[in-house]
Amino acid sequence: MAGNMAATDVIVQLFEQRGADRYGGEAISQIEHALQTAHLAVSHDAADALVVAALLHDVGHLLHTMPDDVAGFGIDMRHEELGTDWLSTYFGPEVTAPIRLHVAAKRYLCATDSEYAGRLSPASRQSLFLQGGPMSASEVAAFELVPNWDQAVLLRAWDDEAKVPDLVVPSLASYQRRLEGALRRKVRA
Repeated sequence: MAGNMAATDVIVQLFEQRGADRYGGEAISQIEHALQTAHLAVSHDAADALVVAALLHDVGHLLHTMPDDVAGFGIDMRHEELGTDWLSTYFGPEVTAPIRLHVAAKRYLCATDSEYAGRLSPASRQSLFLQGGPMSASEVAAFELVPNWDQAVLLRAWDDEAKVPDLVVPSLASYQRRLEGALRRKVRA
């Protein structure tokens, strides 16, 4: 944790510093995407931990210093791992596992849903190639054995929908209680 700042303050500060950055090749910002994804989770009555995962699933993009169009240069920043590593200081696997798996969930859905890949945005199709493309049959079987894989698939579906320019959704402050509730006990103390 940065100095004596509360964990939630560190997260809010990160969004204040980098949330206005463009979200990859999409027509929205990082904060708009995060808030839309969390709003979709809430509208589907997701548990608080999954709502927090939805809000923070792309925090890895806020942690690296590469340009927002880094995929266009053929680079996969592995934002899901960067974000999970950083967030694991504050949250347990009920939050971090779906985040860690949300890229794999895209690959899974491309392999198991014949229409899914066609619904991906151009930027998401480009990153799919860098992330390994659709899973093989053996990868699908292995993915379905990983704890929280189903939560990651739900998160992925909301992630794909959360790219609507100028959509009005609740603010970051509206998730404060959920963020605080999902913190690890040792971070709360």
